[in-house]
Amino acid sequence: MSSDSVLQNHHQHREGITTLSHDWTMVKAGTLVEKQTLVTIDAETTVEDACEVLLRGGITSAPVYDSAKQVYVGMFDYGDLMTYILLLLKKMEVPLQDQTMEMRDLIQRTNKSQTVPVKLASDLSGKDPFCTVLPETRLGAVVHDFGTGIHRVAVMDAEGTMKGILSQSSTLDYLMRHLSEYPQLQPIMQKSLQQCGLTNGRVLSVNGEEKVLDALISMSTHSVSSLAVLDDQGMLLGNISMTDIKHIMKNLRTSWLWISCFQLVCKIRLSHGVESGEDQYPILDVNSKSTFGYTLSKLQATKAHRMWVVNDSGCAVGVVSLTDVFRVLSGLIDS
Repeated sequence: MSSDSVLQNHHQHREGITTLSHDWTMVKAGTLVEKQTLVTIDAETTVEDACEVLLRGGITSAPVYDSAKQVYVGMFDYGDLMTYILLLLKKMEVPLQDQTMEMRDLIQRTNKSQTVPVKLASDLSGKDPFCTVLPETRLGAVVHDFGTGIHRVAVMDAEGTMKGILSQSSTLDYLMRHLSEYPQLQPIMQKSLQQCGLTNGRVLSVNGEEKVLDALISMSTHSVSSLAVLDDQGMLLGNISMTDIKHIMKNLRTSWLWISCFQLVCKIRLSHGVESGEDQYPILDVNSKSTFGYTLSKLQATKAHRMWVVNDSGCAVGVVSLTDVFRVLSGLIDS
């Protein structure tokens, strides 16, 4: 008897549960943001204060609202903050023809040491355009978008009222919490990463001895949100990601930009341990035999956006990002 038929029988024998298995692709986007408290940032807020809003809310991005024009002008996230820091420190050259009006204004202000309103920095990194979907949009369509590299969508009704932000992480979290309701997702969960074709992602890394600032420049150049931190032998020491910028910006500890990546990894582990009483910081790694389901539950538990694939010696040989995960799930819909 296949595991599928066991699951179906199991459903039929439970009292009070419908014998119809739910179709995860048909869930409405609005359902996933129903309980969300929407945090927005006013367009005139300074970049530093906007960063504080993300920190306080424990979120990685927020929509920017222009109250004078009564419209949302974009999203602000840690990627934009990273680009802002690099522009501020003159560590990034943007060719004139590629500069938006906002970016020119921002560069002029930073040159004169003036404060910069967040509206000039929203969508600055250009990596996460402001995408909206209607609350009726089916999850299948959103998952398809996530599989193409879109990291989040704003759920907005026809009147232009924002209901919430649906991100790759929150969608993964929803699917994992409701997994037992979706028998059609069970088979893929048992497959190994190798069987899913997920073991050969290109590992973008930084040596543990390199400066944090150089890692940020590298992330910006390669348009990625995270790098593996490796030792001289290629062993995985940890991970440095854009969300770590919150630790650098906290109390403007910009001196942290000049410490080594390994020192930053250690400092962050230490602060995690102090805040949550955990001695053991979760290392973000899996191997090619790890199942898709195990990898997803690890991504969910650590709230990370990628897992590094290591070989038996502990060397990083691949990477599985949330975009890769959604590409696999999107493939289930098309098949």
